[in-house]
Amino acid sequence: MNEQSSRDLLARLIGFATVSRDSNLELIGFIRDYLAGLGVDSELFHNREGTKANLFATIGPLDKGGVVLSGHTDVVPVDGQAWTVEPFRLSERDGRLYGRGAADMKGFIASVLAAVPAFLAQPLKTPVHLAFSYDEEVGCLGVRSMLAALQERAHKPRLCLIGEPTELKPVLGHKGKLAMRCQVQGAPCHSAYAPYGVNAIEYAARLIGKLGEIGEVLAQDQDARFDPPFSTVQTGLIKGGRALNIVPEECEFDFEVRALPGFEAQAVADQLQSYAQAQLLPRMRAVNPASDIRLQPLSAYPGLATPAQSEAAQWVALLSGSTEFGTVAFGTEGGLFDQAGIPTVVCGPGSMEQGHKPDEFVSVEQLAGCDAMLRRLVDYLQAH
Repeated sequence: MNEQSSRDLLARLIGFATVSRDSNLELIGFIRDYLAGLGVDSELFHNREGTKANLFATIGPLDKGGVVLSGHTDVVPVDGQAWTVEPFRLSERDGRLYGRGAADMKGFIASVLAAVPAFLAQPLKTPVHLAFSYDEEVGCLGVRSMLAALQERAHKPRLCLIGEPTELKPVLGHKGKLAMRCQVQGAPCHSAYAPYGVNAIEYAARLIGKLGEIGEVLAQDQDARFDPPFSTVQTGLIKGGRALNIVPEECEFDFEVRALPGFEAQAVADQLQSYAQAQLLPRMRAVNPASDIRLQPLSAYPGLATPAQSEAAQWVALLSGSTEFGTVAFGTEGGLFDQAGIPTVVCGPGSMEQGHKPDEFVSVEQLAGCDAMLRRLVDYLQAH
């Protein structure tokens, strides 16, 4: 197979509409075939339904732990967004490459794939692993099965680079996330007799107010490395009620905690549950014993806080050419890699300022910069 540029490969990758709600198998099949054409075997880790897969491949010696280049293949939807270009076809204008996933994060994957011939051309002392996942955008779900398998192997990877868009600036930390659903079961009646019912919306409002109070307390514990510099709580979705003249029987809302590294986000859910048990449920059940408040986890991933003095930090400084380490507000799979015992850093082309928006793009300059960073990685793996 002839060598392909990162731009050409990005065009192919963007052409696969790998929105998280849909399958990513066509894209994974393309990557598997591309690697096979270069003599590189791939291993797939499918979801339970067989509709999605992670891909893992190794270049170099198999008898030692190497470095992982990791990226997610899924993208967020384009529904309801005012795109001026076709989102699933690469467009170029004024030094920018447009398309869904161009920044988040198919640009990085394209650079990695374009670098494979260079990795193969050198006698690497340390292997490089390619790890491409699914369902990152919906809670970092897919990568977990791949990480579980890697933990069982004799030669676990030594370091990991997550290529999320950071404008190629080295990032050592981000917050963790816990997403929860709260379901309030009340008791309906005619609104003219409201005191004889249990208004699920009103009790949900009390719970949401309590989350606000918890958030105010969390804001007092600050870490200046992050923006905002404290753990946050926010309610993002709510639904309930059927008609204005019926006391609502049900209400549910979804909330999330963005937690500083070292803070256990579950503590917020536990505090809300305690408040419900002590303050709200006794009142509700005094009117109707069937009333209830239930909390259900939706997704979670840990934060990342790689020490600046660590091997991983010094490694990304060498690759990026910068020791100005930062943090990002968005989450990544990095916390899961780190939790699996694989020290992790984040550095990739593009900016999350363009991620998840219409007319998403990565600049030609940023993509070329990523290509150059990976060429430095080739030199590193030859020497170490």
